[in-house]
Amino acid sequence: MKTMLIRASMLTMFVAGINFISAQEVPTSMRDYLAPEKSSRNVFEDPKVEAPEYDGVKVSVGGDFALQFQGLDHETAAPSLGLKTGTVIPNTLRVMGSDFNLPTANLDVNAYLAKGLKMHLRTYLSARHHNEAWVKGGYIQVDNLDFIKEGFAADIMKYARVKVGMDEINYGDTHFRRTDNAKAINNPFVGNYIMDSFTTEAFGEAYGFYNNFIGMVGMSNGKLNQTAVKGTSWNSPSVYAKIGWDKQVNADLRVRMTGSFIQTNGLSSGGNLYSADRAGGRYYYTLLTENDLMGQDNFATGRFNPGFKKVKAFQVNPFIKYQGLEFFGVYEYVTGNKAAGLTPRATRGDYTQLGAELLYRLGGNEQFYLGGRYNSVTGQDDEVSAERKIDRFNVGGGWFMTKNVVAKVEYVSQKYNDDAVWGATSALRGGKFNGFMFEASIGF
Repeated sequence: MKTMLIRASMLTMFVAGINFISAQEVPTSMRDYLAPEKSSRNVFEDPKVEAPEYDGVKVSVGGDFALQFQGLDHETAAPSLGLKTGTVIPNTLRVMGSDFNLPTANLDVNAYLAKGLKMHLRTYLSARHHNEAWVKGGYIQVDNLDFIKEGFAADIMKYARVKVGMDEINYGDTHFRRTDNAKAINNPFVGNYIMDSFTTEAFGEAYGFYNNFIGMVGMSNGKLNQTAVKGTSWNSPSVYAKIGWDKQVNADLRVRMTGSFIQTNGLSSGGNLYSADRAGGRYYYTLLTENDLMGQDNFATGRFNPGFKKVKAFQVNPFIKYQGLEFFGVYEYVTGNKAAGLTPRATRGDYTQLGAELLYRLGGNEQFYLGGRYNSVTGQDDEVSAERKIDRFNVGGGWFMTKNVVAKVEYVSQKYNDDAVWGATSALRGGKFNGFMFEASIGF
């Protein structure tokens, strides 16, 4: 059914006479406006620029492809694994080898519908967690209101933007640098952050841009799977906001600092912030046992979801680039309740995530880079629970063969503290994985 719908949609576009243009045929200004994440690095929010003149609907079709060669080993200190009880076969870690992962692919459609009015749609063609094509999400972005009347609210829209859709919400800056299924070209490393704050929900966002300052307020319905059925648990919209400053101080120095906040209010739908990426984690099968399924039900290996309901979280992200030296940082704090129903636990829990990336880009077009990333998560499920701690270290580099093709190599090491809080039979207790990853990614 999904394939038929995609074919029907594409046929309708051709019948309607829409002017399709390839990436090579799109003028630079139009291509940058439609899909800036494919044309340059270190793009966060779409820059607020003068919208290109409109002379008819234009559709740019692009895509992403990513492939990894994985050579990881894992081990665990969990006392229950590997022990034989009577005639019961022991539950041991899966034997890891070195080989290619399943390739991932995206299809992007970006349309210019009126002056300052663009649409984006992304479809996952192949993902770790889904072997069939399905729509990730999309949005409409409004930077100009000339489609209502020429010059309508021009003094306001010079500084304002409205964005509405069913797609990733703009909480924090890590989601701009993360791997989105096959879109890995903006991630200098192979994996995303341990607490991967990324969710796709029905949302509306209002932006203001003025003298290098950016402000945003947004609201979403808090649901990952959309339905009008209320169900048995109480749900409520989520609210979030961001404020920041981003300036190219001079030819050598760029400085950006943002702070984001989110409040999710649902019990059955409010816990998606760290679990909504249905494409899957990049470190395949790590710390899975022989009793685990092959991976479709364990697709988030290497990540951690606090599992809170009614979450309050904030994230601070500094970004500094001086010539070829680049720093990106993460401070994130999340608190909430692990209530399974309407009656909350007596106490709330909290987790803190720290992250720091230091890169050096070199070459005439900065086509090469070397760098490292440190990432840690520490916290408790509630005030009486033991502490969980996860540490990860990455070191590696990459080569942009062209602005659309990158090859990366990294060494990764991730460790979990040795405590019963992870569970009596969990391989995460005292778990560790490490090794090399190679990744090639194309985005156009």
